[in-house]
Amino acid sequence: MSRVLQELLTASAAVGAALGIALIQPALAADVATVHQRDDAFTLPPPEQIRAASFGYRHAVADLVWAKLLVEHGTHWQEKRKFTALPSYIDAIIALEPDHPALYDFVDTLILFQPGSVTAEDARLARRYLNRGTVERPYDPQVWVHYGQYLAFLAPSFLSDADEIERWRTEGALALARAVELGADADRGLAASTILNKAGQREAAIRLQQRAYALTDDPETRRQIMLKLQRMGASMESEATVTRVEHEWRTRYPFVSRGIAMLLGPHRSPAACAGPHRDRASDCPRDWNDATQDAR
Repeated sequence: MSRVLQELLTASAAVGAALGIALIQPALAADVATVHQRDDAFTLPPPEQIRAASFGYRHAVADLVWAKLLVEHGTHWQEKRKFTALPSYIDAIIALEPDHPALYDFVDTLILFQPGSVTAEDARLARRYLNRGTVERPYDPQVWVHYGQYLAFLAPSFLSDADEIERWRTEGALALARAVELGADADRGLAASTILNKAGQREAAIRLQQRAYALTDDPETRRQIMLKLQRMGASMESEATVTRVEHEWRTRYPFVSRGIAMLLGPHRSPAACAGPHRDRASDCPRDWNDATQDAR
């Protein structure tokens, strides 16, 4: 075969290929443009198996899954797709490290702030995970604050049933009350007591304010709490009780913190309180309840 014929055949093949691409490519491009990825492929083992698959490195694997979750969440935002596999990642982290600290700080944000519409079921899902946080970290005030604020202020905007909204707000106020008891800022109790009072739970609101008054050292916060108690027509016994306790603290134990002084208890004179007949004397209190009887 001559060289000229070879070149003609090569050129004809190239032209034919180009024409074929020109004819077929527009239809293929139209098909590709109409295809959207709808579901995510989650490649990790089920939660009940992932602990064994970590070979003992549970915390390290939990951090890896958390990092992967954040990357995928950002990718889905960029592609404007809802992160349908998000609960699977969260369940995997909980299976590996049930009290994972970062998870319960951001789980509601990850679930509710996604491309597309957010439903009431999404809000309920976020609540279930936040409630799990209070179970796994029962003495962490910040977990209770986050849970209470979510129920009282953020979640109701995703709900439509008035009774459910009111119930969630009340439960959120109670969660904030628990956070104050565990050491959270007493200011949290002011908003919580307002919610409880509006819900008709006046006694619970008063008890919350009295506990907040006893737990805070800030004079301005105490003044606001006292004004609120007065407007609610509550008794002022909490003020007298706190004054009695703090007098004992500053007089007897000024070298320790308030919390340590509360653990030490009221002062008892070893000499004056010796003997069974002196054990229940008014000047020999066994605990703070006995020491503040005259202040109530």
